[in-house]
Amino acid sequence: MTPSIAVVGGGIGGLVLARILQRHGVDSTVYELDASASARRQGGLLDLHVESGQRALREAGLHERFTRLTRPQAEAMRVMDKTGTVFIDESPPDGTTGRPEIDRTDLRALLLDSLDPGRVAWGHKLTTARRRDDGRFELTFDGGARRTADLVIGADGAWSRVRPLLSAAVPQYAGISYVDLRVTDAPTRLPASAELVGAGSLFALSDNKNIGGHGGRDLHLGAMLRTPEDWIETHGLDTADVTAVRTALLAEFADWHPALTDLIRHCDDEVTARRIYALPTGHSWPRTPGVTLIGDAAHLMSPFAGEGANAAMLDACELALALVEHGDDVEAALLRYETAMFPRADVAARMSSRGLDLCFAADSPHGLVDFFNRKRTPTNPK
Repeated sequence: MTPSIAVVGGGIGGLVLARILQRHGVDSTVYELDASASARRQGGLLDLHVESGQRALREAGLHERFTRLTRPQAEAMRVMDKTGTVFIDESPPDGTTGRPEIDRTDLRALLLDSLDPGRVAWGHKLTTARRRDDGRFELTFDGGARRTADLVIGADGAWSRVRPLLSAAVPQYAGISYVDLRVTDAPTRLPASAELVGAGSLFALSDNKNIGGHGGRDLHLGAMLRTPEDWIETHGLDTADVTAVRTALLAEFADWHPALTDLIRHCDDEVTARRIYALPTGHSWPRTPGVTLIGDAAHLMSPFAGEGANAAMLDACELALALVEHGDDVEAALLRYETAMFPRADVAARMSSRGLDLCFAADSPHGLVDFFNRKRTPTNPK
């Protein structure tokens, strides 16, 4: 009998997996905690790499539609310090770096639109997953609903409820706290700030702090800094009091250029304080029948190498293709997938850890500038 497949988590990775399986005639059900596709904001821009994110979209049959949604101007990059002194200001000479940027919301909509009706079960927040005596898995969701499956794939992010079936590892605080900032219609509201940020990626770095993200008409940024893990609570950033959050952040960035601090002072009223966590570098688990992980559930890492979404999409792609190739031999498929994924994820996690240290240093942005300068060769201009 064809095994039933439960994909827990309807983020980018889970949807790519379901789409590629569907394209090859393999059924799966995606269980997503959100009540609907529009239940919450999905974040800013993603740059998709040829060998990972773009490869996954080609296997999903969506690459052509993806290219129509990208933002070539967003591939620019600007690195500066807290005074606004710019050290790197680059725009690709031909308008593209080969890593096109797409809004995460647009990418998720593209994937959702490609799935058959009913493929995603909305409003299913997993509470526990257990193996039954017959070897199948029972999934219990908030509210008491239960489902069974032969194969469970955890695509449920940092705090995965599937991961305990495989590993006792839990994410550890990476030392960075931040507040999401959004400035809509920035060229009209904050023209000086919009000009300083630019159209692409921004790294404004000094003193173990960072105002960074993506520019354009609507700015998607984060005000980030090295802090103790309880910094958000002790400074009152865990409340809905936007004025208190702005005041706390402005105190931390008091000596920064006014066009940068204006991004805090005049940001939209919807702000969210967060912490960056990571799983141990090299996280793996013994081959366990009928279950595996993809994306952040498998290898949560900091975002400072741009690898997270790309790694999740490549995980989904390689797992789906392995399942298709091996048919009913699920264990052979899972072994093939994990054997390739573990070392690849280890490299990406190490890159991400190094990127964090380059961005958050006493002498930043000089370490990051030196890193980018070393990458530039006659055959590799960026």
